[in-house]
Amino acid sequence: MDQEAYVSRHLEDVEVQEWLESLDSVLESSGPDVAREILERLRAHATVNGIDLPFTANTPYANTIPARLEPLFPGDQQLERRIKSLIRWNALAMVVRANKVEHNIGGHISTYASAATLYEVGFNHFFRARSENFEGDTVYFQGHAAPGIYARAFIEGRLSVEQLENFRREQEKGHPSHGPGNSCTPPNGRR
Repeated sequence: MDQEAYVSRHLEDVEVQEWLESLDSVLESSGPDVAREILERLRAHATVNGIDLPFTANTPYANTIPARLEPLFPGDQQLERRIKSLIRWNALAMVVRANKVEHNIGGHISTYASAATLYEVGFNHFFRARSENFEGDTVYFQGHAAPGIYARAFIEGRLSVEQLENFRREQEKGHPSHGPGNSCTPPNGRR
């Protein structure tokens, strides 16, 4: 390393150390909220001045429940994972079978597959069924996720094999449709 590069590197190290010491001082004297505000303003100032900062997937939102106080998972994760796998498999089989009967009939298996965990946690732990004293949750599903939603309804016994065999064939009797302009309610009304 030549002398000029060494001096430049040393000055950078000293400057960085000064910034770190300043941050430590703010943390000690004013606390993390003030330090966070200063850092956020520095980030905004850098952006306004054309400095591209690396992307971060972190957001300013934080879980308000400390990890040590979070309840244990309320269900059986292995069983729920197995059920989710069966539903994804059945959704895929339903779309493949429909395409064998009528070429290019389509089916959007990737939409459900990519969101299967979200849907299954919702079904298993959040969506509430109709009861004597409660109308039940109304849940609107993204239409392209229909294969997974219907595959789940089949596993639960709310759709027949015949209905699944008619998937994506709007003109046939017993079709659980999700096509454009179709106002089909979920199987058996609500969940």
